[in-house]
Amino acid sequence: MAVLRSLTTCFRLLRRSAPVLFSSTKPAVHKAVKWTNVLYTGIASLTVGGGLCAIPFKQVENLSRDSLIKRAASHVTDSSSTFLSQTTLCLIDAITDYSKAVHTLIALQRRYLQSLGKLTPAEEDTIWQVIIGQRSEVSDRQDECKRSESTWVTAVKLCETAAEAAYTSGAEHASITVRTNLQVAQAQVEAALKLSLDTDKKLSETKVMEVERVTQHVASLHNSGDEEEVPEAYLRED
Repeated sequence: MAVLRSLTTCFRLLRRSAPVLFSSTKPAVHKAVKWTNVLYTGIASLTVGGGLCAIPFKQVENLSRDSLIKRAASHVTDSSSTFLSQTTLCLIDAITDYSKAVHTLIALQRRYLQSLGKLTPAEEDTIWQVIIGQRSEVSDRQDECKRSESTWVTAVKLCETAAEAAYTSGAEHASITVRTNLQVAQAQVEAALKLSLDTDKKLSETKVMEVERVTQHVASLHNSGDEEEVPEAYLRED
């Protein structure tokens, strides 16, 4: 609106100056031409300054459609790789924390077995409360692993899609890069999962040994005539 008002004012000045501009004397004609040039220069300045000129002062590089698509594909692969790296770190950390929690539980259970028959009922109850708490910790860490793994799987699928899109659009280098990052991430997660499986195996072995030792202990107490109940917490499944 401000530009329009400025243009209107200029045209009004031009119309009011018409008698002078078209006078028959040469000096007047000279002045009229000069005045007209000034007016048109001002109008042109207002037009460009007001944003009405569509021609840029500086030409920018013209990109082809293929170039634009390749550039977009590269951005997608970069973002996907970043998402993958972060989810991979989170998953590996979650697996590591789970393994530590399981190792702690194994140590507590073995300590209990070593002290079997040497503890007072109060001491035994205290140990079992600690074991129950550690079992809950293991369960929480396992749930966290599942959530992290679900997010990581989504990141893997995203990278696979981005790599395919980059390859189709002609951005071969971006496609190769994201596929390489994907292979590295999968190898890292596989190594972490292997350690986790080994930890689970040790936990199962400890559980079997615990069942055997407690059963033998209860049988020996029964044979000696000393009645002792198996702790209720022990009967719970891990």
